[in-house]
Amino acid sequence: MRKYVRLMTSALLLSGCNTLGPHFQGVKNPPIPKAWKAHNTDNSDVVTWWKGFHDPTLNILVEKAYRQNLDIQSAGLRILQARTALGIADTMQFPQLQQLNADASTTHTNISDIHTANIRFDMGWELDIWGKYALTTEASQAALYASVAGYDAVIVSVIAEVARNYINYRTAQERLGYAKRNVIIQERVTEMTRIQFNSGNVSELDMQQARTQLYNTKSAIPALQLDLVRSRNALALLLGEDATTIDRLLYTPKASAYQKHDRFIAKHRGVIQLQEDKSVDQMQLIPRISIDPHYRIDANLITQRPDIKAAEHLVHVEAARVGALEAELYPSFSLFGSIGYHPNDQFGKWINGADALAATIGPSFRWNIFQYDRIKNQIRLQDATFEERLLTYNKSILSAVSEVSTALSSYQLTRLQQKENRKALDATVRAFNLSVIQYNDGLVSYQRLLTTVEKLTTVQDRFAVIKGSVALSAVALYKALGGGWQMSRGKRYLSKESIARMRARTDWGEYLDENMTRLPKEFTAHAK
Repeated sequence: MRKYVRLMTSALLLSGCNTLGPHFQGVKNPPIPKAWKAHNTDNSDVVTWWKGFHDPTLNILVEKAYRQNLDIQSAGLRILQARTALGIADTMQFPQLQQLNADASTTHTNISDIHTANIRFDMGWELDIWGKYALTTEASQAALYASVAGYDAVIVSVIAEVARNYINYRTAQERLGYAKRNVIIQERVTEMTRIQFNSGNVSELDMQQARTQLYNTKSAIPALQLDLVRSRNALALLLGEDATTIDRLLYTPKASAYQKHDRFIAKHRGVIQLQEDKSVDQMQLIPRISIDPHYRIDANLITQRPDIKAAEHLVHVEAARVGALEAELYPSFSLFGSIGYHPNDQFGKWINGADALAATIGPSFRWNIFQYDRIKNQIRLQDATFEERLLTYNKSILSAVSEVSTALSSYQLTRLQQKENRKALDATVRAFNLSVIQYNDGLVSYQRLLTTVEKLTTVQDRFAVIKGSVALSAVALYKALGGGWQMSRGKRYLSKESIARMRARTDWGEYLDENMTRLPKEFTAHAK
């Protein structure tokens, strides 16, 4: 017995000490541009970037989306799945074979009946000398980290989609406001042309051209209204709400005020004119944000992006699996034991219970020496998978660099475009006012008036589109930088409704307790 105890103690000391495989310590030297160094700057503006728009409605939409979005809830359930998979892997480090056998029988003889009973408990334990089970646990833990990073990535994507659709909605509102204003302007120009035609001052061609322009502008309104519906419905899907609730959230008195076109349209000497006061003439529905055009990219933001961290953890998973397969090349050692109770009562008398108790214990040895080729090829297959994951990780870094660079350039160039387009809009408004007066005085032809009206409609619509593009490029930049996932820390990753349904179906033990379904504030899912 002492010999077996010494053997077990030695095996336990060896168990798990000799792990095999690549010994993953994180991906070294990711392909990030040298200019993008780790600046160790305050990136708080990236963490809650949507608040930089200073739009209360957007803030409400983001908070509601985090609590109610179904994709985020599904990602939370994937964390739970990974936790249970880790629990399964952990149990492999304990005795793997446990079996209780019990039977009883009666044998009839010419002399008497013989009653027998057998109760036996068998247990086997494969010692993890080469770290096979430890590496399997390591792979499961890396998969858990990957699931948390995936959860973070979904949050980043959902927040960006909420902001994008909200900006699209406000952009459509501004374009619709300009379109309705231009309909009023063109109706008055058409009426003015009709009067001139009735007076014989212009031809019917001028009058029909004015009507054509008016009807074209009117035909654009249903398309803009459809854009509003699409954006509103997209937000309803993201928030898991009905359209009526979203309409209430999106309502703003500003939009109604901009429908009062008398604020912008006046008359001078009886002729229609647009107010040229910059502070009054332009609508302000699209949320605006200011980003330093010389913004320095912090390399830490790239490597800590949730999808990048998920890719890195998946590399870790495949690395651990290589080691677990390599362990199959080496001999495995197990301890087995059996405790049994085998009494019988031949001639009607039970023998002494102590004499019926038996126990056995001993080691076992297994070595797959005749399956080396199969195991070697499994290792080669897994190593190729590991290498593929490394390449996928590097590609993810390159994609992130491309996204950030494109988004930053888009923001910078679209801001420049907006600046020049604003000048064009001011000039177009001035040109329209002059052309209407001069046409009314007979100083310019109708074609000159028609051209300025057409340019006014086009430039105003383009101005609203560019304003929206500036805001959208800012959203794309912050999404590329991976901002927003931090809001989940310290909060549940499972909804109360899901927890209640699962508890009613299955015994989850402590897995659904509050401390198990809440991501700690210090947990980053970035552990190596």
